[in-house]
Amino acid sequence: MTVTPTGADTGSASGLARSATRGTLWLGLVNLLAKGSQIVLTVVLAAFLTESELGLVTVAVALIGVGQVVQSMGVFDIVARTDRDPGTMAGVLMTISVGIGVLLALAGLLGAAPIAAAMGAPHAEPLVRIASLSLPFTAAGGVQMGLMHRSLQFRRRMVPDVGSALVSSVLAVSLAAGGFGALSLPVGLLAGAVALPLLGIAAGVRIRPGWDTAAAAEALRWTRVVGPGAVVAVLLVNVDYLAVSRTLGPHAVGVYSLGFRIAWAPYVMVSLVLGAVSFPVYARLRRERRDLRPAVTRFVRALLVLAGVPYVAFALLAERIVVLDGRWAPAAPVLVVLCGYGLGFGLQYMLQEVVRAVDRPGAYLLLQLAHLALLVAGLALLVPHGVVATAWAQLVAVWLVVPPALLVLYRAGGLPRPWPVLRTVGGLAAALAAGELADLAVRAAGADDPASVPALLAAGTVVVVTVAAVAAVTNLDLLRDLRGGLRDAPDDGARPTDPEVGTCSHPQSG
Repeated sequence: MTVTPTGADTGSASGLARSATRGTLWLGLVNLLAKGSQIVLTVVLAAFLTESELGLVTVAVALIGVGQVVQSMGVFDIVARTDRDPGTMAGVLMTISVGIGVLLALAGLLGAAPIAAAMGAPHAEPLVRIASLSLPFTAAGGVQMGLMHRSLQFRRRMVPDVGSALVSSVLAVSLAAGGFGALSLPVGLLAGAVALPLLGIAAGVRIRPGWDTAAAAEALRWTRVVGPGAVVAVLLVNVDYLAVSRTLGPHAVGVYSLGFRIAWAPYVMVSLVLGAVSFPVYARLRRERRDLRPAVTRFVRALLVLAGVPYVAFALLAERIVVLDGRWAPAAPVLVVLCGYGLGFGLQYMLQEVVRAVDRPGAYLLLQLAHLALLVAGLALLVPHGVVATAWAQLVAVWLVVPPALLVLYRAGGLPRPWPVLRTVGGLAAALAAGELADLAVRAAGADDPASVPALLAAGTVVVVTVAAVAAVTNLDLLRDLRGGLRDAPDDGARPTDPEVGTCSHPQSG
């Protein structure tokens, strides 16, 4: 991603462009390997677990996800923005985060039975106990990665992030293949969590727990600002699981979660990457009193193209999810609807990163709360009608939040330029139509069995190539911009050292 330089800003803009591009590449690779492996793990487990077993696993992991955010909320922002010695601040955060993680782990061990029962999944009790043990380890690893994120050491971050994900995935799949059922994923999750801080140490990030009253007070002040938003954000991506489990049971959670995890992939591997890189770009442009709109426009258009292409392809190929097993057919319509939700969630996330960058913390939190309120109301109304209706609740809620976010940006001078964005939206619509025609052509040629792996490969190749080609042709100016950024980026792995560069505080980015 590049930022167009003007006049005297050429030198600083060039360096900013290289930093943004380099960060995008490394963080994209980290997310592709680490987060991508977790999504692939869910799909692979669907071949070994029943719908109810996958549902129990999903409920347990969702609960632990909330705990992970509570124990580490604000860590990335605090480490990135503090003017104190980063080692001192990291030591204080290590003490606080790991301490909270230990308390949450004890709560999970002692309260697993009533917690699981309250979620409508009493059989998830042992899963909650095992997964709870992971919390202190992920707390320690989170502080390490926050310190690496401060100086944009995304290449070094690959060691703990990717390594722990691989440990977790390989062990979970091995146990599932061996017949251990729903216990497979929590055990794998625990193993990966233990590996996370150990691999961080191996990567050279050694943080000694410590205490400094002034640093702790600063951390508390930051937590008051970013903490509520982080908690709301994690609820936004977990409350649906809990509502479905409570109302429809673990079997329905399993069906819903398979569609959700597939639809979540482009968000994790594209939207989070662009958001994490865009925030420091916006922050620096604002410090230099330069126009945000060109950069915002490019990041939004890049999101619509890079995430829109896989979302269109997933929606067109959703029926073929039965290659895993015919029992997963009910997940296909869920996936179609959630593709629209995923694109909307990525867009509102990108817009809210701009809201944060222009110093509108109140507006940022209000947008998050409005989204959560709309989602909870929609879930209360639609969950009893099934998992497809639940997906529609997600889609409607997320798109209703986009116009208010645009209004905030308009008032703050950070609104993306409408015509380039609308042109990209039109190109994506054309790509959808072309992809539909390509899928019909493949079916007419004989690849019409949704349960056939060769047919999936044939249809997937044709559809993805068609959709990507149309999206590319209709966004040639954006592609030239992206190519320029890649060409200017150094390949020696050097990293910027600006201590003021911030990062993303979204719970899914770490």
